Amino acid sequence: MLAELKGLNEECGIFGVWGHQDAASITYYALHSLQHRGQEGTGIVVTDGTKLDIFKGEGLVTEVFTSEVMSKLSGKSAIGHVRYATAGGSGYENVQPLLFNSESGSLALAHNGNLVNAKLIKSILEQQGSIFQTSSDTEVLAHLIRRSGERRIKEQVKSALKQIEGAFAYVIMTENEMMVALDPHGLRPLSLARLGDAYMVASETCAFDVVGAEFIRDVLPGELLIINDEGIKSEFFSENKPSAICAMEYIYFSRPDSNIHGINVHSARKRLGKKLAIEAPIVADVVTGVPDSSISAAIGYAEASGIPYEMGLVKNRYVGRTFIQPSQSLREQGVKMKLSPVRGVVEGKRVIMVDDSIVRGTTSRRIVTMLKDAGALEVHVVISSPPIKNPCFYGIDTSTKEELIASSNSVEEIRELIGADSLTFISTEGMLEAIGRIDTDKNCGQCVACFTGEYPTELYPESLQYYYQK
Repeated sequence: MLAELKGLNEECGIFGVWGHQDAASITYYALHSLQHRGQEGTGIVVTDGTKLDIFKGEGLVTEVFTSEVMSKLSGKSAIGHVRYATAGGSGYENVQPLLFNSESGSLALAHNGNLVNAKLIKSILEQQGSIFQTSSDTEVLAHLIRRSGERRIKEQVKSALKQIEGAFAYVIMTENEMMVALDPHGLRPLSLARLGDAYMVASETCAFDVVGAEFIRDVLPGELLIINDEGIKSEFFSENKPSAICAMEYIYFSRPDSNIHGINVHSARKRLGKKLAIEAPIVADVVTGVPDSSISAAIGYAEASGIPYEMGLVKNRYVGRTFIQPSQSLREQGVKMKLSPVRGVVEGKRVIMVDDSIVRGTTSRRIVTMLKDAGALEVHVVISSPPIKNPCFYGIDTSTKEELIASSNSVEEIRELIGADSLTFISTEGMLEAIGRIDTDKNCGQCVACFTGEYPTELYPESLQYYYQK
């Protein structure tokens, strides 16, 4: 589904490379491949071994990093970030990586995720004299690192990581090393690769493919990697906790050509579609998917059901990110600017429309209406995720509980609200089985809190206050 239209927004994307003569260029291409994870801002920090240089800005990777900018970013190592604002607002000051300078040396941070105790820690630090320059929860880690009291940077980072809770994948860089950390539950995806003598880390493996790097392995929950000119070393800052990678990474967020914990995302989505065909057998003429993230599931549904897959919806790829909508009435027609029904495919047909999720329901209603206006006799909506009933506190913008249509409406009530002839969500059990993770935990090592309300970490009052508030 189109995230910016329906209220389900990506997290962020991080990348780091150590020991490559074209580190900035490598990072540029990697960030471009991760652009789907954030379109509000991007930045790159490079080091030549003696100093850190930064360039960042609001906008897309290709808008921020012109050829002139790239020519000035030289160094053997770099970290980069693409941002979608979750905790903290938008604005230049919140664009990452964040760079901090002090007499003891410089430090750059890039973060994917959200800390559930950031507000509490920030309040304590401010009472102790800390001054924050951004509203991003990422800055909290930098203050904890510098105030740790430890002498070595590795121990400073470990001390800081032990104090934060929530979802986090960090890449941290100083003049002479890069450190990588994943939260104890592994809520965010993070992988390690190699290109020649250079090591790389990224939120998704598609970033490695675009630069020709060889995947090594996934970063483990609670793991701290220290990468420098001497090589790579692995340590742990946390005891083992139940694995809980975000299920929506497989369903929606990640690119279909990425692999997460050995599972190809496209293949997982096809299996979700096939499972839906079993759980929701429907008599129809064509199957179509909402571009782009639902296409794989729609193909799977068509293969399992024997109903032909057709391109019933076309995505307009030339509506710019900064398109200015001049009135509220036009703003409400945003779906029509992004999607168009193919009348020749749907007219006079019973259509199965496959989508990955329903958040507020407004976009689903408009797409169903468009298909019927284009002549579809029936529109049956099948969703490759269970109903999203609970907000996410780990880096996904799924709004508040009150704004989630499934939190206060039954499936039948949602069907009526979106105008579909039928509506089926995949079961939680069916979703877990289709994704294909092998784990002894009842949730198969995935976070399913937005569906079940069972959160893998403690939640703090500053998070829960948004649970029922707009």
